[in-house]
Amino acid sequence: MKASEFAELLLLGAIWGASFMLMKEAVPAFGVFALVELRALGATLCLLPLVFLKRQGADLIKYWPQLLFVGVVNTAVPFCLFNYALLHLDAGLAAILNATAPMFGVLIAYLYLKESITWLGILGIAMGFAGVVLISLEQVSAGSVSFLQAVLPVLAALAATLCYGISASYLKKYLSGAKPFAVAAGSQIFTAIVLAPIALYHLPVAPPSANAWLSALILAFLCTGLAYVMYFDLIAKIGASRAITVGYLVPLFGIFWGFVILDEILSLAAVMGGAFIIVGVMLATNSFAVLKRVIRQRDA
Repeated sequence: MKASEFAELLLLGAIWGASFMLMKEAVPAFGVFALVELRALGATLCLLPLVFLKRQGADLIKYWPQLLFVGVVNTAVPFCLFNYALLHLDAGLAAILNATAPMFGVLIAYLYLKESITWLGILGIAMGFAGVVLISLEQVSAGSVSFLQAVLPVLAALAATLCYGISASYLKKYLSGAKPFAVAAGSQIFTAIVLAPIALYHLPVAPPSANAWLSALILAFLCTGLAYVMYFDLIAKIGASRAITVGYLVPLFGIFWGFVILDEILSLAAVMGGAFIIVGVMLATNSFAVLKRVIRQRDA
């Protein structure tokens, strides 16, 4: 991996890590649904010109039923769930929980696609869920609300990452032949279409502040639209197995941005739970071997 490619990987991790901070800032002003609608519209404006520039527009029509499913399950539902979770959770903690997505991906692929899973993978999944339990218990002990009120935002974040896991298997089975920018743009288009009536019904009562608008626009155009372009660019340059390692940078940057911008400080239990999740996901996805290959190839 070249230095410029590694820098791009770091930048993408920083951008996606910042999305949790931006959601935390914008969702109280816009509401859960309107913010996702704005995010999907902004991403569509970024991605749609690239679809036609790359001559991938035919796939938007050919695969529209599958893209509708992906739009709902991979974007609309999980984005709404994370918005709800971030009304109650710190941005850094939400970024840590987001890291469970590959773990769910392995589990769904085993159940749905009948892909094999090793004993290390099973251990990794167990470690990941142990980390979630630690975080959930910390949420209960740290707050003055009921058990359900404390754990519900964590469950919402996990439901969002479960959606990502389902989508990964669905994409592999039904959209492996579709062009990448058509998939990315199509998912955002159908998200915007499906959520439009709900977002219009739940428009913010008071006009959002300038800071909230800035956070929402950065979230839409930079963290969603441009980030997709960067991700597919990395896949083309270094391959999917290396590009996907950005998932391990996102929690680190999520914690960093939460600390620097929002003055968040994670508890020891949250840090331990996050460590369990990240190591567990790496075991479940065999990422230690992938990282070892990436380091060797970079040094070569």
